[in-house]
Amino acid sequence: MIFVPLPFVVALLLAILLIRMLRQGDGALAEKRPFLLLIGFYILQSVVIGIRWGYDVIAIMPIQSLIATTIAALAWVCFKGLAVEEQPTLSRFWPHLLPTAAIAVLIALYPEPISLAIILIFLFYGGALLWLARHGPDVLVSSRLDGAVLSYRSLQITGFALIASAVTDVIISFDFTKTGGIHAGAIVALGNVIALLILGTAASVASSGSSMEATSEEPPPPPATEEDEAVAAALDTLMRARQLYRDPDLNLTRIARKMNLPARRVSTAVNRIHGMSVSQYVNDFRIRAACEQLVGTDHPITQVMFDSGFISKSNFNREFARMNGENPTQFRKRRVPRESGGAASNVIFMSP
Repeated sequence: MIFVPLPFVVALLLAILLIRMLRQGDGALAEKRPFLLLIGFYILQSVVIGIRWGYDVIAIMPIQSLIATTIAALAWVCFKGLAVEEQPTLSRFWPHLLPTAAIAVLIALYPEPISLAIILIFLFYGGALLWLARHGPDVLVSSRLDGAVLSYRSLQITGFALIASAVTDVIISFDFTKTGGIHAGAIVALGNVIALLILGTAASVASSGSSMEATSEEPPPPPATEEDEAVAAALDTLMRARQLYRDPDLNLTRIARKMNLPARRVSTAVNRIHGMSVSQYVNDFRIRAACEQLVGTDHPITQVMFDSGFISKSNFNREFARMNGENPTQFRKRRVPRESGGAASNVIFMSP
């Protein structure tokens, strides 16, 4: 029987995922290209790991070290690109090639501290990602609001994963010291499977497929100021007058530009006045618009979803249930017969 290492299977699944994303046109969008490149490096790393641990080819280890270091830096580049208002480009992040260059120099001149260097690099970038996440979902100002919370969760998971990878490297080094590396192959194989789950999340970020509701407890925001109230009022007026929420590609950066304000200023005002993230604030407008259509028209639910600004059915249903306690189909069945002889305005909606 032909032996196929588990990392090869992981690489195949990731390759299928990458092809699907490319066919969806994700490669045409600048903000998504770093994520596509990240998945490409994960595919390459999975193949290299399979060769190293599946067939015991020790000579390939330097390549594995170089790819691992590049992945850590590229993960930071991906999420940092979502946290800046200007168009992200890979060229502006060239300093993050230096860790890979440093590992290449060590491979050529002094291989002894390579393992320690990789551990420190992973800890650094993992910590940097978690530090970036400290401001909540609105820190990812260039992420489409329909998937902002998922992007944020992916940011957190990736940060923890890099730190976990560093810990795994420590465990492998310890295993080599104590047992000569008897368990190292199993440890690496398990770590590669976990990496697949992380990459699946990162791919969802790149394709902006859906969102998930935040569940973590966050400290209450500071008291609102008069400036916060003015910004929030101006935003309410803008959302109602121009119906910005109907734009499926809307993000915090676009909102801030229309208001001629920094993205952080808008986010802070929404947090303090409404007690929610900008993505939740916009989704509340979208759900209220969907409720009006569900009661006042006979449009299919899918059309209502798109007209309201959603492009993900799972996210639409999740946000609808968050506001109304039921899915759109149940809402329409309960409301339409009762409202058919009256005005749709009798339906009570939650206000953001």
